[in-house]
Amino acid sequence: MIVLNAKGIYYKQLNSKIREELATGSQEIVVKNVNGQRYIGDGITGQARLTLKGTPGNDMAAYMNGLEIYVEGNTQDSIGNTMNDGKIIVHGSSGDTVGYAMRGGEIYIRGNGGYRVGIHMKEYQTKIPAIVLGGKVGDFLGEYMAGGVIVVLGLGLEKQEEIVGSYCGTGMHGGVMYIRGEVEAYKLGKEVKVEELSEDDQDQLTDYVKGYVKYFGGNWEQILAKRFSKLIPYNERPYGNLYCGW
Repeated sequence: MIVLNAKGIYYKQLNSKIREELATGSQEIVVKNVNGQRYIGDGITGQARLTLKGTPGNDMAAYMNGLEIYVEGNTQDSIGNTMNDGKIIVHGSSGDTVGYAMRGGEIYIRGNGGYRVGIHMKEYQTKIPAIVLGGKVGDFLGEYMAGGVIVVLGLGLEKQEEIVGSYCGTGMHGGVMYIRGEVEAYKLGKEVKVEELSEDDQDQLTDYVKGYVKYFGGNWEQILAKRFSKLIPYNERPYGNLYCGW
């Protein structure tokens, strides 16, 4: 195991050190004292494990192709931006635009997400990206979502706290969201409807909840005991008439 100290190091130098270690075949790297350094793990291919102790900056794991990143703390914005493969495990909360245009892999966040989580997510054949959050999220969840899976569990919220913000699923035309509990109709984008979970949905949801419990603890059966709302698009081309005739 390789241990690096990020204290006082500019993000370019830190990322160069990480890439150098991975290029020599290191399979486990721990980086201490991370404090806002950007672009960690961007574009990296491989199966190594990278543990970040602290708060990584914007665009962590952008275009990543297989690395496993474990964050012992919170993250800033746009983690998993256009991510292709791999896993991100955050033992805290994350900022805005988590998984922007994400194309593959999985992101598990113990706490909350910010605004526009999962915006422009997409899938192709067997590559189905997933974002699982243990807490709540802000406005525009799944905006323009074209594929993939988003799960929001709302664990540990106070009575006055709401699990999702407004404009949920605005422009959504693919994929599925599972929200634990009820979502008020006024919070939904006009392209989204709520359905009951099928048996296949329940199996898929169970797998992701078990994954969450694997990383963060808890009782998956108790989590699943509460009803989930399934959000799907009911119009596959919500804005097609703006660009061409039907």
